[in-house]
Amino acid sequence: MCGIVGYVGHRDAAPMLLEGLQRLEYRGYDSAGVALVHRGRLKTHKAAVRVRELKEQVGKAPGVVGVAHTRWATHGEVTDVNAHPHTDTSGRFAVVHNGIVENSDELRAKLSAQGVTLVSETDTEALAHMIAASAEQHETLEDAVRAALRGVEGTYGLVVLDARRPAELVVARNGSPIVLGVGEGEMFIASDVAALVRHTQRVVYLEDGEIATVRAGDFETSGRAETVDLADEDYQLGEFPDFMRKEMAEQPEAVRRALRGRLDSRFATAHLGGLRLDPRDLRAVRRVKFLGCGTAYYAGQIGANLVEELARIPADAEPASEFRYRNPVVDPDTLYVAISQSGETLDTLAAVQELKRKGGKVIGAVNVVGSAVARECGSGVFLHAGPEVSVASTKAFTNMAVSFAMLALWLGRVRDLSAAHGTRLVSALQQLPDQIASILETDYEVAAVARKYAHASHMFFIGRVRGWPVAREGAQKLKEISYVHAEAYQAAELKHGPLALIDAQMPSVVVVPRDELLAKNIGTIEQIKARGGPVIAVTNADLPDGLADAVLRVPRNEPELDPVLLTIPLQMLAYHVASALGRDIDKPRNLAKSVTVE
Repeated sequence: MCGIVGYVGHRDAAPMLLEGLQRLEYRGYDSAGVALVHRGRLKTHKAAVRVRELKEQVGKAPGVVGVAHTRWATHGEVTDVNAHPHTDTSGRFAVVHNGIVENSDELRAKLSAQGVTLVSETDTEALAHMIAASAEQHETLEDAVRAALRGVEGTYGLVVLDARRPAELVVARNGSPIVLGVGEGEMFIASDVAALVRHTQRVVYLEDGEIATVRAGDFETSGRAETVDLADEDYQLGEFPDFMRKEMAEQPEAVRRALRGRLDSRFATAHLGGLRLDPRDLRAVRRVKFLGCGTAYYAGQIGANLVEELARIPADAEPASEFRYRNPVVDPDTLYVAISQSGETLDTLAAVQELKRKGGKVIGAVNVVGSAVARECGSGVFLHAGPEVSVASTKAFTNMAVSFAMLALWLGRVRDLSAAHGTRLVSALQQLPDQIASILETDYEVAAVARKYAHASHMFFIGRVRGWPVAREGAQKLKEISYVHAEAYQAAELKHGPLALIDAQMPSVVVVPRDELLAKNIGTIEQIKARGGPVIAVTNADLPDGLADAVLRVPRNEPELDPVLLTIPLQMLAYHVASALGRDIDKPRNLAKSVTVE
């Protein structure tokens, strides 16, 4: 969500900080700010503006140390005063903070009683005043920050700047990511490695509960520097108008990476080495539960269907945000799969921690090496989707589904799935990259359908069994980037209430796989048409002429993998509806890429 950048070194800090903020814009934000130290004085620039406008305010402000932030509002409205960085009364300390201070009301009341005048509505401002008070009793800034944080409940990724100590920054982490970038005589700090890779590939991930002092030439943490396999061009648009379009186009290669080295034609199976499970461990699994939020949850539904079909193990998916609060029964024979593109989703991380506390067997499915979920789980499936910048997930979702197909195949082959069926599925998985590429080539046809229905106020997305999570993900995509109200329904549930809403102004997108339920799905379309509702069919089947008002076709693969291919046109449809409506596709309102708060 919010973005943090810090710099201490020998170059002008302002350009580094502002460039870093631009790299983090995809996380979602509504205000931005910078604090710099020059000649012992702290200077802040902050406002409820985009980073490009903040650049104009900052200009060529001097200073070789500074902090910067993009804020996604939690406490207090979107105003200049509520923007970060926040300072103490004297203007000596500046703080940028990701996360939520849960006892902020109590802390603010205590500060007010002590005579401190609070100027913002935020939880973060309290931290600045507390650190200032603590600094009067401690020799080092690190000790002052540590003492102040003892009274804080909640989550934080924190960077503190002291105008009297311009050679250092202090960082702290508890539940919200902080990563250090190691340069030559300079150090970078960020909440996401995306802000660092233009300058260095050597990074250090802070652990929860860790506090560190960072100087231009040294740092001290519990972790070691490691090299990330990312480059600056991974975060460049190139020939594409926006990142969502770019990332949709990258899906064939992303799926190839996910499959590479993991399919075993000889034994008709798959191997996911990161799980650290041998056949005996796999046979001991009696149930599989997928946990994720939003798009990751819908991918988990696809995974659960695949595990039940191929391995004949009971499986289901649940929102991680609900799981963590309902005092779940944790079964030692259940394999829990925590899904998160960023690996920093707070609800998912909290679910993992709850599972570990209760002795659950949990693995991660993440796209970011070194992320919190990955480290907490200790083992799992790396998605290999490559950096995903657009808030709306496309290639990460596809790679989640493909990875879960391999997990289901692996589980199935150590049980009762025959070699013949395994061979069939290995071949089917190998066909996916080229088939996805062929769907992307139908962009012109999908765009024409999107333009025809772009001005509908509402849409239904309808699916049955394998098509149900596809419909849910399709509705999610349309809502989040076009702001068109969309609801997904199981096809059989349509006649139990939602059919009352069908009329000529309510288009329905119906997911129609060529499987044993084809006739029933055709019947659903006929029910909608009988009420005058327009129908967009997404299918790999031969439908009767004139049945649907528009048809988006995908190639045929094995039925178990239909959800992977049927999802691609729905991504394209949502994209083109949003484009026709003039939306800011990569930065949908009110949303963030990495959801690190409740």
